[in-house]
Amino acid sequence: MDAREMKIKAAEAALTHVESGMRLGIGTGSTAEEFVRLLAEKVAGGFKVEGVPTSERTARLCVELGVPLKSLDELPELDMTIDGADEVDGALRLIKGGGGALLREKIVAAASGRMLVIADESKLVETLGRFPLPIEVNPFGLVSTRMAIEKVASRLGLTGGLTLRRSGEDDFMTDGGHHIIDASFGRIPDAEALSSELNSIPGVVEHGLFLNMAALAIIAGPSGARTLQANR
Repeated sequence: MDAREMKIKAAEAALTHVESGMRLGIGTGSTAEEFVRLLAEKVAGGFKVEGVPTSERTARLCVELGVPLKSLDELPELDMTIDGADEVDGALRLIKGGGGALLREKIVAAASGRMLVIADESKLVETLGRFPLPIEVNPFGLVSTRMAIEKVASRLGLTGGLTLRRSGEDDFMTDGGHHIIDASFGRIPDAEALSSELNSIPGVVEHGLFLNMAALAIIAGPSGARTLQANR
């Protein structure tokens, strides 16, 4: 079973948690896109959902495949969000934002009754941080914000480079008009402390630590999909 087949298995398992009539947050990324394709097949057969996309990329795919969409203002309370992750640990703490949609992903997840994460087993880690942590920042005062992030990292004993994400010849721009700094800390032993410190920096719009948000994670491997539940 290759990586795409595992993503499809996770998406298939997630779809069993979706009921007709649900208000659904729809995530961003390659695994979430497999979920959209499967959901679209059910919608074509008469299945009723209203989706709120977490990115323009997801919105385009949903429109192309016929999945009905609303804005979060039209549906401010959602039944569930289904989204991928760049990393998942045993407590269902996540790193997200590899696709650059972390702010909208977190807003949509927070507006949902529960969050279900779908991923292949390569995303499962003992300690977060192998994947560089995306930090969404305001373009204004970028150098000052970067220095503040470096000071936070130093206080918490974190090392590793901070890289401004690029898109071709230009700085990467999120759907909200912000930049992303990817922090290659390597290992984050206290994700809660880092989250709190980053939230205190005015130039940080949001970061990719999703803590105490996911209720379930469906992890697919060569032998099939298994479900992990948050112990909170």
